Amino acid sequence: MPFPHILIASAELSAETPEFLTNSFLSWLTNSILVTALVLGGIVWMVRSCTRKIELIPGSGQNFLEALVEGFYGAVEGILGDKMTKRSFGLLGTLFIFILISNWFGLLPGVGSIGWGVKDGFLSLSTLQTPLLRPGTADMNMTIAMSVVSMVLWFYWTMQVTGPVAFIKELFGVKGGMTGPILFLLVPLFLFVGVLEVVSILVRPVSLSLRLYGNIFAGENMLATMINIGHLFHCPQWLTSVLSCIVPVPFYFLELLIGFLQAMVFTLLVLVYLQLSTTHEEH
Repeated sequence: MPFPHILIASAELSAETPEFLTNSFLSWLTNSILVTALVLGGIVWMVRSCTRKIELIPGSGQNFLEALVEGFYGAVEGILGDKMTKRSFGLLGTLFIFILISNWFGLLPGVGSIGWGVKDGFLSLSTLQTPLLRPGTADMNMTIAMSVVSMVLWFYWTMQVTGPVAFIKELFGVKGGMTGPILFLLVPLFLFVGVLEVVSILVRPVSLSLRLYGNIFAGENMLATMINIGHLFHCPQWLTSVLSCIVPVPFYFLELLIGFLQAMVFTLLVLVYLQLSTTHEEH
């Protein structure tokens, strides 16, 4: 019998559109939100299990977590300094760990390939139109949200450290300690440079979100193509099955590296933005 009460996403949806899983009271639940909840739950569980019993001589779990946090904290402190690291480490550490695990979660078997669809008006498990699981970082809504939150906190911390007057002076003021008549000649130039800098600041959330989304979504499509390469070349069924197991293997290792690099790039860019707008005050 048909299942009219189940909301099934059309196969014609755009690539960046998440698929809704139901139209019940959980109508807001998409497959990317479900994966995000699973990733967050896994992170919380891992941290709680490693820190449930803090010991002077740490076990393997506590030792791993402490090494991860201390190593990352030291790297951030070397760039931002002690004051800004204490304020921003929670954001930077969370971004890196969440993005990394979300990227790698998308490589698990079944993510993006297990779901359902509609065939001849009936619910069909063999026709994939709505994947049950989809990586959160392959959903543009998630990457835009992380970028906007990062830039809002960047602006808040910058205003705390430098203040609005020093911030505007840094954007539009003449650098180099110039005096005399040449100062008046340089004012229009630095005003123009300041306007360009404001435009670049406004574009940062877009560039951050599109870079992460584009790389992860492209990786999904590449793996799907490699898995189905036998069908694309109309190979016999036995050869198609063999190719779907062998061909994607090197690309999985490539995506592991890309997932790590994209988490690092996103975090480092936010860190550099903070460093550029705050550390000059300390010097």
